[in-house]
Amino acid sequence: MSVSPPTPARFSFRFGLPPSLGNSLARDRAEHLASLIERALGRKVEVSVAASYEALAKDLLAGRADAVWAPPFVCARVEAMGVRVLARGVRRGRSSYRSALVARVGSGLKLETLQGRRVAWVDRDSVAGYLLPVAYLKAKGQEPAKTFASQQLTGSYKASLEAVLGGTADVASVFCPPESTGLTFADGVEVVLPGKGREFELIAYTEEAPNDGVPVGMGVAPELVGQLERALLGLHESEDGKRLLEEIFTAERFEPAPRMGYRALYRVALASL
Repeated sequence: MSVSPPTPARFSFRFGLPPSLGNSLARDRAEHLASLIERALGRKVEVSVAASYEALAKDLLAGRADAVWAPPFVCARVEAMGVRVLARGVRRGRSSYRSALVARVGSGLKLETLQGRRVAWVDRDSVAGYLLPVAYLKAKGQEPAKTFASQQLTGSYKASLEAVLGGTADVASVFCPPESTGLTFADGVEVVLPGKGREFELIAYTEEAPNDGVPVGMGVAPELVGQLERALLGLHESEDGKRLLEEIFTAERFEPAPRMGYRALYRVALASL
């Protein structure tokens, strides 16, 4: 009787990125990220860009990804299923952000004049690109399905803002710093479309939400979890790490994520249904 040899344990570590900054941009910088994580973990690292936020969550839960850079609602979803979020991004000294509804400068659009307009959202699981603004509109008595003539999902902030500039949408939403920073929606636009902040005007700001985080799969060995956590928390200590933080994570550093720190976002998700 022949006995099949045991299947060798997978030696690579798979890290997933969301499509929110655009696939081509993320792929261009994936090699840099893989190299840095490889040095920290001492093993080959594969970095991939998920097709959607939903795919990002499913990849992590199914073990197709070992860790992912995820928007807050994805963090909330997987955390509620027992997944640990290792770290969350800190931007301008803050671990939270808000969303801004914006239009092309000169449009004069206000909440009261959105009826019949076209909106470009990022993804139904995107907090700043969908969930927060939809919850905000509903709280103001405006049901998006009835207010807007059309709602398109573009897959990225860049595509949504470009839809407004290109005239295929009238309204979009973008992440931006919290009110306490004194910064405005234009700072969020500049992250996505450098030099274009002045081409948009504000319609409204939403409430704040926790920043994006890095959840890690439940099947990842504890020693790898610890190595990844130390690598993330120490990124800001090197020039390479600082560039990665800026280019991929749009953050200045990581901080430890509090346990179950994202569960409050489920009320936002329910409000957006």
